[in-house]
Amino acid sequence: MRAVVIDEFGPLEQAMIRETPDPVPAPNELLVEIHATAANYVDTLLIGGKHQSRLSLPYIPGKGPAGIVRGMGDDVDGFAIGDRVVAMCEPGGGYAEQIAVPATQCHLLPPSMSFVDAASMALIYDTAWFSLCERGRYQPGETVLVLGASGGVGLAAIQLAKALGAHVLAGVSNPEKFDLAIEAGADAIIDLGRPDLHDSLRAQVHAVTDGRGADIVIDPLGDVIFDAAIRALAWCGRLVVIGFAAGRIPTIKANYLLVRNIDVCGLQIGDYRKRRPDITAKCFDELYALYEAGKIKPPPTTILPIGQCVDALRAIQDRTARGRIVLLQDRAQENLK
Repeated sequence: MRAVVIDEFGPLEQAMIRETPDPVPAPNELLVEIHATAANYVDTLLIGGKHQSRLSLPYIPGKGPAGIVRGMGDDVDGFAIGDRVVAMCEPGGGYAEQIAVPATQCHLLPPSMSFVDAASMALIYDTAWFSLCERGRYQPGETVLVLGASGGVGLAAIQLAKALGAHVLAGVSNPEKFDLAIEAGADAIIDLGRPDLHDSLRAQVHAVTDGRGADIVIDPLGDVIFDAAIRALAWCGRLVVIGFAAGRIPTIKANYLLVRNIDVCGLQIGDYRKRRPDITAKCFDELYALYEAGKIKPPPTTILPIGQCVDALRAIQDRTARGRIVLLQDRAQENLK
């Protein structure tokens, strides 16, 4: 089969398409014919060797591909040849024509969901759900501050939080992307590009919460933005760390947690998929029910052929992408004609 293969870590140009052996499903695995896979920020880190997970080479990037079950190993229950699924593969493998993946990591798609929608929503919506519902312990009516709100996870978190009845604040640094957060349903914009962010972020949050602050902060950014955002938490607020896209990994003095009665926790969603497939299945069931009810949808999505994966990843790395980019295999492009 043809796949995007990384033979050594480095610049995105390391991502080259070449022939690789066809995968063979082991016991408890499905063989999935891939139609669509989203480009994700985490792929840029993994390709560059900058992720905390150091992978074995050669490596096929790509998470959350959507496609059709074409084979299965022994002892697989609950699936049939021809089923349409999304495969939450770890650590990757989605930029290929096929993948063998544990059945516990595959989820049946609703009849109304296209492969493009499934790929666009994969990774970002389940990350948003775990951040909000599992780690953030969201309660209806709470105020949620989403940092990096114009990115994939951010846009998903805005939509999901609004669908669940939250008051949503969108932290965005680029004024040209304020409209994306508003269109996703944000109630107010928190401008992360203002001077003296250490004080101005909290002032903005207090101005739209009657001085209470945010009950939950979802933070994929870290750096000085984390330092400022933790000061904007309400009493007994929760901050969920999901990444460090802004650069520095922040630290915090433990006495601040005690004095403010606040929680800071982390989310490594890949661990949940491996350790708690039951919770992951609940996550996808709830997300797909909201999708079918019309309460959530994919962010604005650009479709490109798999051959343009480097262009897609560079747009994400340079922060010029608006919404999601989904890469299609050749067979899927033919179906769109």
